[in-house]
Amino acid sequence: MLVHKILKEKSSEGVVTIAPGSSVGDAAKTLSARRFGALVVSSDGKDVLGILSERDIVRAIGGSGPGCLADPVETLMTSKIISATRDETIESVLAKMTEGRFRHMPVMDGDEMVGLISIGDVV
Repeated sequence: MLVHKILKEKSSEGVVTIAPGSSVGDAAKTLSARRFGALVVSSDGKDVLGILSERDIVRAIGGSGPGCLADPVETLMTSKIISATRDETIESVLAKMTEGRFRHMPVMDGDEMVGLISIGDVV
């Protein structure tokens, strides 16, 4: 199966993003309210500056305390992003996720984000 088939089956709502200057606390509220495991950090909803996951937030709180909730998300986000394309196979995506030890991957069409897939989408 190819990534574009997964995207077709997912909600047409689009990818929920958060601005790099938003607080980590606001990101945590969005993650909780939407029942997501990660947010794409983007200034315009199409470019991908990074990804902020629940795990990133938990590690920051565990390391520096709850004061980090006031920090901007860009200070905690993972900025080295590995992405997929629409025509990539699920096996390829799963291999990238396993090797990189992450669970969420943006799907790109050139420089524009067209979706987000998670480990649950490919297993």
